[in-house]
Amino acid sequence: MMTEQLAVTSIEGLDDILRGGLPRNRTYLVKGKPGTGKTTLALQFLGAGAAAGETVLYITLSETRDELLGVAESHGISLDGVQVFELEHTAAASGQYTMYHPSEVELGRAMETLLAEVRRVKPARVVFDSLSEIRLLAQQPLRYRRQILDLKHYFVGSECTVLLLDDHSAETDNHLESLAHGVIVLERESPVYGGTRRRLEVAKLRGVGFRGGFHDFKLERGGLRVFPRLIASEHQPGHARATLETGTPELDRLLGGGLDHGTATLVLGPAGAGKSVLANQCAVSAADAGGKAVIYTLDESVATLFARAESLAFGVREHVDAGRIHVEQFDPADMSPGEFGHKIRWAVESFGATVIVIDSLTGYLNSMPEERYLLNQLHEVLAYLGQHGVVTLLVSTQHGLIGQAMTSAVDVSYLADGVVLLRYFESEGRVSNAISVVKRRSGPHERTLHEFTIRRGGFKVGPALDRFQGILTGVPNAMP
Repeated sequence: MMTEQLAVTSIEGLDDILRGGLPRNRTYLVKGKPGTGKTTLALQFLGAGAAAGETVLYITLSETRDELLGVAESHGISLDGVQVFELEHTAAASGQYTMYHPSEVELGRAMETLLAEVRRVKPARVVFDSLSEIRLLAQQPLRYRRQILDLKHYFVGSECTVLLLDDHSAETDNHLESLAHGVIVLERESPVYGGTRRRLEVAKLRGVGFRGGFHDFKLERGGLRVFPRLIASEHQPGHARATLETGTPELDRLLGGGLDHGTATLVLGPAGAGKSVLANQCAVSAADAGGKAVIYTLDESVATLFARAESLAFGVREHVDAGRIHVEQFDPADMSPGEFGHKIRWAVESFGATVIVIDSLTGYLNSMPEERYLLNQLHEVLAYLGQHGVVTLLVSTQHGLIGQAMTSAVDVSYLADGVVLLRYFESEGRVSNAISVVKRRSGPHERTLHEFTIRRGGFKVGPALDRFQGILTGVPNAMP
C-alpha cells in the first residue's frame, strides 16, 4: 500500500507491525481496560497527524480537557495543533445543564453536538474517547449498536481516519469489532514479582498483511514504545562462512578450529567455574580482530564485569571506550521478552555486532517463567542471529557443584549448535577445573577432557586428562 494512503502513528514499532500505518479514511477500534495506554496511543496518533500538517480533533467524553492535557504533559507529548473538544464543557455552556452526566442527557442530542463539531473542524483524524460513555447514554445494547453503526456510516466517504476508544470490560464485543475496519487490543498484567507488563495485538486490519500475535510494549516518557515480535523467517541476509578464534589456541583446537559464525554455543557449568570469563574472552577476541561484540549481563553488575576483566588484563573497558564492545546490564524482572528481542535486533542491525553474549540463561528464564514460551522465543532469537552470521554465546548455570546429578533450570542444549562443558573435580587434595566440548554441529571436535586454569590474560587449557576416569563425577580415579 502506498505511503500517502496510510495514516502513520509515529509510534516506534507499531507502524512496523501495521506495515506502515493505518489505511486512511477508515474507522478503527482501540480497546483495552483502563490503564493499558489507549489515550496515550490516541494522542500520539493525533500528534503525528498534526506534525504532518493535518487537521486533527480529539473528542473527550470521559475526561476533562485539563485531565487530557495532564496526561499529554506526563508523557512529554505535545498537543500543538491538536484541537480538543470536551462535551462536558459544551453542555454546561449551553445553559441547558448545570452538569453533564451520561444518564441525564438524551443520546441523539449528544451525538448531534459531537458531529456538529466534526463538521465545523473537518478533521483528517479524529478520536472518540470513549465508547463506554456512549454505551451509558444508550442504556440498551441494541440502541448502542445502532448508534455506533450510524457513526460509522457518517464517516463513510469522508476523508477522515477515526479511532474509537473503548474500555468496555466485557471479554467480547463481536458486533463492535465487526463494524470496525481494524481492531487493536491493549492488555496489561501485573506479575507476582517485577514491573507491569503490557502487550498489544492487532486483532484485525482488513486488506493488510500485518504482523499477527502479541507484541510487548512499554509506556514511558514520549508515549508507547512497541517491540514487534521477532520473526526469524523475515530476516535471511546470509553470511560468509568464517571462524572466530577464542583467544586461547588450545581451546580453539578443542573446538575444531574455533567458533563458527552463525552458530550458538552453550557454555554450561556450575557457579564460579569460569563460564563468564570464557564468554567474555571470546567477545574481546572478536574486538581485537576488528569486530564488534555485545555482552548482555543479567546476573551481575557492569562494575563487577569490568573489575574481573581488569584483574585478568582482558581490556574490556578499552574496547568499550573505543566503541567495539557494548556492555548492558538489565533486570529480567522488569524487561519483557519482546523488549529483549528488540535489543538483539539493535545489536545486530545498528551496532553491527558479530558476537553476542547472553549471561545468563537463568536470568533470561526469569523474564519468561513458562518454559515452553521461553524455548519458542529463544529459538527465534538464535535463528535470527544465525541468519546474520553472529557468534552467540549462551551462559547457563547448573544447580550443584560436583557430581552427576547436576541439572539446569531449563534444557536448551538441543537448540545450541555447540556445547562447552565446565566441571570441578578433586585431584590430589585440591579442586581443579575441567573443560570439554561435547557437541559441535558444524564439524568435528576433540572429545578429550582437559584441565584449565584462569590466569592473568584469560583461559589457559592444559593437556588431556588421560590419566583419570570419572572426572565428570567430580571424584575421578587414576587409570591403572
